[in-house]
Amino acid sequence: MNEVTPVPVSSWLIRVARLRVTVGFGLAVAALWLARPSWQSLGLGATAALAGEALRMWAAGHLEKGLEVTTSGPYRWMRHPLYVGSSVLGVGFAVAARHLVAAELVVVYLAVSLSVAVRLEEATLRAKFGDTYDRYVAGITEKTDRPYSLERARRNGEVRTVVGVLAALALLAIKVLFAD
Repeated sequence: MNEVTPVPVSSWLIRVARLRVTVGFGLAVAALWLARPSWQSLGLGATAALAGEALRMWAAGHLEKGLEVTTSGPYRWMRHPLYVGSSVLGVGFAVAARHLVAAELVVVYLAVSLSVAVRLEEATLRAKFGDTYDRYVAGITEKTDRPYSLERARRNGEVRTVVGVLAALALLAIKVLFAD
């Protein structure tokens, strides 16, 4: 068995990763405040946001965080389906908001926070699972056919994301209803 050696991770990556959720909430409030949605932008954006959340939910229902290198569900085709789903969700929110500065806030936040999260996660997985993770990255690991589990998605905290997405879309709908 190969010995796994820890991969050094920059302390700034860890600090940025820890601030990701707090900063994200703050920027979401700012983007919601700036938003000038229309029914059309809300419909288009909500469609994309819900597609992104569907991908996240699918991934969360397969992921066993910290226990394995997951190779079932969307992990069969991509390394970071939660982050891809978050990106699609964010683009949907930006479209729904129909405001350039709100969209810029979303895009910059996603670019910075997700790139940091990916680097940190990959270093952690490589340190914990070594060759197994490297084979997965290279696409030479055997894929599993584990079924989707709503309970697993719940344990992974995806219910909070669903509630957040629905709340943001509801707030945008309220803004459309009460627009000048």
